[in-house]
Amino acid sequence: MTLIMTTNRRDTRRLAMQALYQIDLRGEGDVDAVREGFADDAESGSAESVNEACDLAVAAWGCREQADAMCTELAPDWPSYRQPPVDRAILRLAYYEMVSGRVPVKVAINEAVELGKRYGSEHSPPFLNGVLDKLARQLTKRVGESREAPVAEPDGDG
Repeated sequence: MTLIMTTNRRDTRRLAMQALYQIDLRGEGDVDAVREGFADDAESGSAESVNEACDLAVAAWGCREQADAMCTELAPDWPSYRQPPVDRAILRLAYYEMVSGRVPVKVAINEAVELGKRYGSEHSPPFLNGVLDKLARQLTKRVGESREAPVAEPDGDG
């Protein structure tokens, strides 16, 4: 049963990456057109998995500016406009999964690298791993800082 859930999550993530890729290249947020494209694809799976993937893609697309800014900060020689579209889609998806807490950070990184191996160039896996590892460290540092921030003490005047 766990294997089926893992496979479904992996398939959903793959479809979400493909949807992000299409949305990015089309220059539009027309998810219905993406859904229709999946209807003709035998690998797409059930309507439920397509809907879940499209919802995931829309959520990741919604925070693409933050993802792009963070990835540009971490890899200044490779801002989003210079990245291959597949890598950009994978980074945006992984970023969303990491900051939303949808999956553990290590899972998001591993799954992104696997998508890079399957759909990207030979340079994609190490690039994705390097950027996402740096991102994970930044997120961990920020969470730690927010937990360590001193709580304001009441001033006793009131």
